[in-house]
Amino acid sequence: MKTPSIRITKDAEDDLFDIYDYIARHDSVAQANYVLDKLESLIYSLEKIPNRGHVPPELDRIGVKEFKELHYKPYRVIYQIIDGDAVIHACLDGRRDMQILLERRLTR
Repeated sequence: MKTPSIRITKDAEDDLFDIYDYIARHDSVAQANYVLDKLESLIYSLEKIPNRGHVPPELDRIGVKEFKELHYKPYRVIYQIIDGDAVIHACLDGRRDMQILLERRLTR
């Protein structure tokens, strides 16, 4: 059995940059680095246990069950297992309107 790899989509990379940029501008670069490190650690932990997340409730409500999520509160990492690999689709602030964000991004 192959070790799962992590693939981060361009949208998810942009999300991480936006989170970093927001924290750096509104708090500090040190805090932005800390949060980015935590999110990256969370993402790369999927190499060990890729199926450990749960279906986001906003997607479950509309019958979309192929995505999972992990949390580093308030942030949510949304991913999908494709051919045994974890594909990261989004890293979002859970305080936003997640129903609209997830439907727009993942069900297009």
